[in-house]
Amino acid sequence: MKKAIKPQHRPAFVEEMKQVLLAEEGRLKTELSRIDHFVDYGDEEDDNVQEVAESTVNQTLSDNLEKKLRDVRSAIKRIEAGTYGICKFTGELISEDRLRARPTSSSSVGAKKVLTNEL
Repeated sequence: MKKAIKPQHRPAFVEEMKQVLLAEEGRLKTELSRIDHFVDYGDEEDDNVQEVAESTVNQTLSDNLEKKLRDVRSAIKRIEAGTYGICKFTGELISEDRLRARPTSSSSVGAKKVLTNEL
């Protein structure tokens, strides 16, 4: 019985995507470090309202950046494990075009459409 060969992308492509992901990781970390979670405008009621509003916006932004950072780190781990670019649902290669458009993707377009009931 033949051993199944695991699909893989070209090493140069994977290295290119790793560099893209590492750059994105750095950018996201920088953006997160710039977010001020609590801003103090003063003690007046209007100041407090503005502080709460800005803190809420900053928290939402921070949450979104942290999610993106987790996705980037997960993709980097898949590169290190040799599973980057392989659909977690079908085991098939994710197209290079999809990975260039969304380097953190862990599923093929077809699998994603099935999951989101787009078919």
